[in-house]
Amino acid sequence: MNEKILIASGNHNVYREGNYTVKVFQKGFPKSEVLREAMHMSLVEGLGMHVPELHSVGLTEDGSWAITYDYIEGRTLMQLMEEHPEKLEEYVDGMLDCQLEMFGKKAPLLNNLKSKMKRQIQSLDCINDITRYELLTKLNSMPDHAKLCHGDFCPSNIIVGEDGWYILDWIHASQGNASADVARTYLLLALQNLDAAYYYLNQFCERTGTAKIYVQNWLPLVAAAQLTKKRPEESELLQSWLNVVDTD
Repeated sequence: MNEKILIASGNHNVYREGNYTVKVFQKGFPKSEVLREAMHMSLVEGLGMHVPELHSVGLTEDGSWAITYDYIEGRTLMQLMEEHPEKLEEYVDGMLDCQLEMFGKKAPLLNNLKSKMKRQIQSLDCINDITRYELLTKLNSMPDHAKLCHGDFCPSNIIVGEDGWYILDWIHASQGNASADVARTYLLLALQNLDAAYYYLNQFCERTGTAKIYVQNWLPLVAAAQLTKKRPEESELLQSWLNVVDTD
């Protein structure tokens, strides 16, 4: 790769090569996860979502797996929110427009969100058996839906381009309850900007007629799922959210 690097992370780097974006995974990264991400991208593209067009999945010269898709000229929503804090409500409203469009889609080939969260909670080694049991019991009681959920819907995964807003990073996509996806977005926003998180949740509930407590009841569950990422800077806050009382 001899073009501009856009993102560098622990398990992949993202480059620009002319009109294309190339996501190159570290050697040893599971092939199944690469193919899963590509499949998710193709599924949501077929649903008519505003996403970069997928072009290929293959191996680089050094044997690393890579996914190639359209390069989108623009800024991430996160960058715009940092540069123009006075436009916070406008940006969150636009973000919610994208998410509500997504919730209107169905993708039956995607994994079930509750099943995925169950596996995540069962895998946690930082909680005791009582907390694990309570979380799994709560998860089992939550309503089952089959709406398209992103799983990591946040400002850094949205590109604001000249011809619209594009949603990136569909590796965590699933079918499930929209309020679970909203609770996760609220959590991700709250880790960065509480004002944005509060406004986002209030707007979602007002625009959809959803009771706020319905979304809040998902918070302990999405916090537990986020703990599987093992980010020390988030651990204390997330652990405190595991004890949110069900007020139904």
